[in-house]
Amino acid sequence: MDRTQGQAEPVEQPTAASAPPAAASEAAGPAASGSAPAPVARIVTLTAGDFTLTVNPVDGSEIEPRRPGTGAAVPVKRDAADRSARDAAARPPVLPGPAAPAPPLLAREEERERLVRLLGRGRSVRLTGPAGSGRSALLDAVAADCTGLAPDGVVRLSGYGHQQPGELLHALYAAVYQASAERPERTQLLARVRDIGAIVLLDDLEMGGTALDELLRATPECAYLLAATPDTRAPSDDSHLEEVFLGGLGRADCVELLEAGTGRPLTEEETAWAGDLRFASEGLPLRFVQAAALLRQRDERNLSCAEDDDDEPGVFEERPRDAAFVALPTLAEGAAPAELLASRVSESARAALRIACALGGEMPHHAHLPALVGDTHADAAVAELLGCGLLTPVGTRYRLAAGVARQLEEAGFGDTAAEEARTAARHYAWWTGHASVTPERVASEADAVLAALAGADVVAAVLLARTAAPAFAASRHWEAWERVLRSGAEAARKAGEVAEQAYFHHELGVLALCEGRLDRARAELEASIGLKGALADKRGTVAGRRALALVTDREKAGVEVSPPLRLEPPAAASEAVTTAVPAVRAPKTVPKTAPAAPVAAVTPVTPVVPVIGRAAAPTTLSEVFEEAFPLDPKPAVVAAPAVPAPVRAAQPRRKPVLLAAAGALTVVVLGTVVSLAMSGSDSGTPADGVGPAVSSTPTAGTTGGAGVPGTGGNDPAPDPGTTAPDASDPAAPEPGLSPDPNQSSRAPSRKPSTGPTPPSRTPSTTNPTPPSTPTSPGPKPTPSTDPTTQAPPTTPPPTTGPVGSPSST
Repeated sequence: MDRTQGQAEPVEQPTAASAPPAAASEAAGPAASGSAPAPVARIVTLTAGDFTLTVNPVDGSEIEPRRPGTGAAVPVKRDAADRSARDAAARPPVLPGPAAPAPPLLAREEERERLVRLLGRGRSVRLTGPAGSGRSALLDAVAADCTGLAPDGVVRLSGYGHQQPGELLHALYAAVYQASAERPERTQLLARVRDIGAIVLLDDLEMGGTALDELLRATPECAYLLAATPDTRAPSDDSHLEEVFLGGLGRADCVELLEAGTGRPLTEEETAWAGDLRFASEGLPLRFVQAAALLRQRDERNLSCAEDDDDEPGVFEERPRDAAFVALPTLAEGAAPAELLASRVSESARAALRIACALGGEMPHHAHLPALVGDTHADAAVAELLGCGLLTPVGTRYRLAAGVARQLEEAGFGDTAAEEARTAARHYAWWTGHASVTPERVASEADAVLAALAGADVVAAVLLARTAAPAFAASRHWEAWERVLRSGAEAARKAGEVAEQAYFHHELGVLALCEGRLDRARAELEASIGLKGALADKRGTVAGRRALALVTDREKAGVEVSPPLRLEPPAAASEAVTTAVPAVRAPKTVPKTAPAAPVAAVTPVTPVVPVIGRAAAPTTLSEVFEEAFPLDPKPAVVAAPAVPAPVRAAQPRRKPVLLAAAGALTVVVLGTVVSLAMSGSDSGTPADGVGPAVSSTPTAGTTGGAGVPGTGGNDPAPDPGTTAPDASDPAAPEPGLSPDPNQSSRAPSRKPSTGPTPPSRTPSTTNPTPPSTPTSPGPKPTPSTDPTTQAPPTTPPPTTGPVGSPSST
């Protein structure tokens, strides 16, 4: 058979016992079905809670409210015959060729009796053991002993790849109830699984903690036997699970297991080697199954079988009889035997190992190997690898045993992983889209399909996701459906396939609507509608808007929605709004005659974000965002009529601040008026009000005679050492009324201050030396103009009389 085209050859068809009826023709290739009709679209109608879901692979799924009287009938439980048939279908597939003998279950009688006794009492048990310790074999023996103990029988489930209990509950519901076209919503599911009374054997458990508690609480009438590895998350203290640890085998048991695997007694050298191997591997049964395969391969190479010693070498033998003697494997080869075992198997088995390495350890169904490998007899490779201990059963399929994938990758079996994954993706894309393949058959290959989808290129990934998604939806395996849709949407985005990307977003929105996640459903459907609108896809846009209308109706009906993102408010939130006042800085320079006023210590206040009160808690993400980050300014909260104690204490401090600011402003205005009056009283003084005389800073003296007024405005300023005029001179302004030269051109600061106003200072009897005026109008260091830091005036402002009354005196 050609590997890529899949052209069939006249080969022997497998028997009914070696493969399922449909699997033999499904995996052979596109032309293997002969005159089979062309693939057609599989349209499946399901009941999902209150909705009727029509899975349409061509145009996308359609969802509508379930009409009254059109829902599925009340599901009934399976009888004993149905449970037996389903258990047989849940086992790993029967391999072609003679059945290999199963390894015996040794040294497990005590654990077996204890587990049966606890399960018969209704207790749940957690069986913990390392990978390769024989947990699955012990579960098979316990299942045979517990038949008939529970009303709903024994249910075998696989927890591989399940981190949440939802999908496991649906699998338990499908195993007990006959409901082929219904997937109940969560409320209906919990109500129905509560009535299940069965012994559930859950192998390869991967969850613990609260997730495991939820599974146990949902099924109070079930007794669980949970098989897990030591690194699995432990259950909570409230689970009340019995713990049973499964250790390794003893020396005698290991030797007995080797003899059963080789079919002959061991020699002294082999017995000693088995003892060393038992110490290195801690007695794990899987290591001795692999060691028995090494010994069988050694016997075949050395031709040490008794029936071959008496025969003469034949001319048609594949290898010469005088081959070199093959010694016992080393201890390292016995502890990690995957590379040595793989080198001695057939070429088809090695090709199957390469495919399993490319698929993350998943081995495809043996009916797919002829098309994947290119050998018509490659379906026998699974039985060969299983006899060597390189494969282990997991649910209804096979995987590489623990540690085998890593050893094979180190040996170079993973070098062609990209090519093998691409070939598997193209094969599964054809197979999942074929009309003869049932959705249940696709669901059984879900892990291999998902692994091929993860390793394929974007073109093959889009094609595989497009054909596999409707099959997973029809089989009610919705966890795999969601994973395929998300992988397909990402691959379509990278490949630039806008139409396929719109399809995947639409399916994700329908899935979220069926599961009650309304926020996610709205986001996915809106994205799909936008993409379909860009493509002018009227039919797809109408289907998307219908689904979006259902989302709106569910939201308006008050249906419980998925919890939105919660934004926590600040810890110090309060209804009162406090204004933050910055700390006051002291001036850089202070005159010698005017001591600096004490600076009030101001404690920085942290701004408080107002909280918007709501009558009800927000239910959507937009309301939560609006609550935390309001777009419009909210009105200030009206305080109560009664003033609280802290506010009354702060009121007396506000009045001195306002009085100080008013006083400073009055001093500036009064000084300006006095300067203008003095300059205008002398008739001989030229009018220079437009020039520098506009400044309110008066001159300290003249260059003419002492005390001679009337100096011109262009005369130079006095030297820094010039003595100031006498305070009794009526023409000289009072020192208390002289403002700062740099303060007259600026308005006083209006910043409020929380500190008290310093008291007024009495006028000094001595003549203070005013600061000298520079000759150039350049900038000069200006002290702070904050009212709280400036020295108060020596003369209080008049309260009565005309403004110019001080100059007239």
